[in-house]
Amino acid sequence: MAQLIYSMFTSLDGYAEASEGDLGTGAEDQEVHTFVNDVFRGVGTYLYGRRMYETMIYWETAHTEPDQPPHILQYARDWQAAEKIVYSTTLESVSSARTRIERTFDPDEVRRLKAEADHDLTVDGPSLAAQAIAAGLVAEYHLFITTSVVGGGKRFFPEGVRLDLDLVEERAFGSGLIYARYRTR
Repeated sequence: MAQLIYSMFTSLDGYAEASEGDLGTGAEDQEVHTFVNDVFRGVGTYLYGRRMYETMIYWETAHTEPDQPPHILQYARDWQAAEKIVYSTTLESVSSARTRIERTFDPDEVRRLKAEADHDLTVDGPSLAAQAIAAGLVAEYHLFITTSVVGGGKRFFPEGVRLDLDLVEERAFGSGLIYARYRTR
């Protein structure tokens, strides 16, 4: 059975989306990006909300831009090879291959996907992840923690949820970014 992983860049104060500006340094760092590529190369399906999908659609055509470094080209290839499910009541169509729209997040359907999948799935975006966390579907949490405190926005973990986790991996990067991988108990 495949695992469902929730992974995002997050500010030092725990926000996956800043209310103003970005989350700080780290995502653009080649060392970090190459690590992300390696960690998520085996993902078979990405679960997105509309806004996260609209951010990630860049990877459908990233390989066509001139002078892309190898780590960007690799991530684009890996992303294109995976299935994508976009949960949205407003999105009318998708502009990437291997992508479908679902109108509602159905925890039982995600359980079925996990049971039938040969490769792990990820849930991306704090709003959609909150639904998966509330349904008890997330097995691992991968946090890429920047060096910035942003003071507000959408939290990585939803309010009112208690989770007991085990730290299974950590890594510090030259940029100051910290990677922490936790597994549910």
